[in-house]
Amino acid sequence: MNHYHCPVAQRIVTQHLNAQRSFSTCRLVALVLLIVMLPWTFFPVACQAAEPEFAIEQQADRLVITWGGQAVATYVFADNSLTRPYFAHVHAPGGQQVTRNHPPLDGEDRMDHAELHPGIWLAFGDLSGGDFWRNKDRIVHEAFTQAPAAVGQKATFSVRNRYERADGTAVCHEICEFTFNRTPFGYMLYWDSRFSGEREFYFGDQEEMGLGIRVATPISVEGGGTMSDSAGRRNEKEIWGNSADWCDYSGRVEDQQIGITIMWHSKNFRPCWMHSRDYGFLAANPFGRHAFGKGETSKVSVLPGESLRLRYGILLHSSVPSTPPDIAAAYQAFLQHAESNTLRSDGE
Repeated sequence: MNHYHCPVAQRIVTQHLNAQRSFSTCRLVALVLLIVMLPWTFFPVACQAAEPEFAIEQQADRLVITWGGQAVATYVFADNSLTRPYFAHVHAPGGQQVTRNHPPLDGEDRMDHAELHPGIWLAFGDLSGGDFWRNKDRIVHEAFTQAPAAVGQKATFSVRNRYERADGTAVCHEICEFTFNRTPFGYMLYWDSRFSGEREFYFGDQEEMGLGIRVATPISVEGGGTMSDSAGRRNEKEIWGNSADWCDYSGRVEDQQIGITIMWHSKNFRPCWMHSRDYGFLAANPFGRHAFGKGETSKVSVLPGESLRLRYGILLHSSVPSTPPDIAAAYQAFLQHAESNTLRSDGE
């Protein structure tokens, strides 16, 4: 008897074939679901890995700082034509340059002070009689006391500088820590310097002292931009020689409002007076009391074993013109950061 003609056998074979088809269908459905769901399973991880971060490229004479591949600033620590370190080609978030080209470009920039105003710098026209502002004496980069490092939303490095006269005589040393943070307000540069020496030295009284910036020509007051401070004053005529918590220099470029804000810490030894110019220059100067008509001639001496500390914040910001950054809130954030971070000493 042929068992394939047996109803029971036929039923068993049919059930077996149907089970195989069902199993194959289930495997096919599972494979399709896996293919569809796999990209979504890893999507959050891919997004997290793609979040922009700071990076620092170290070259022989400079550091190139970027965020998410976009230029932020170049820190030049060795330059034969400009005898002090500086930041040049400084950018706001979005890629717009907020400092003047260095060197300035004929036909695009104002050409004044070409070798004195590179971007952002700290210098002094009278430091124990030496002129470190007008390139008559030298600020020499000796070493990185903290190696350049960038992790996520933060980039930092520290330097040791030697202030020396043209004949090589040392005046003092500076340990300076720089920190870039990506904040809700823009890029924030925290600048923390401490000065000390083996012999007594002093800071004199001039306009050309302290932290200086030279903004991009299109955002200067003469180019259509605006200076403003925390007291509500505007532009050179109102701001020059006065003090406030912060002073901002900004203007419109294409569809963006971009700018730089200088802030000084409330626990610096003295408030800063502003040396402001409508052509695009701004300096925060705590030494020029007589130069700004605020009292008798100042002479700030530092004895052996003592140090003088200066802390500044520089906000690099960009926004749509209708929604400017909250600089007052950024200033409070700067103070909180400065209080929670102490300057590293040499060797730490």
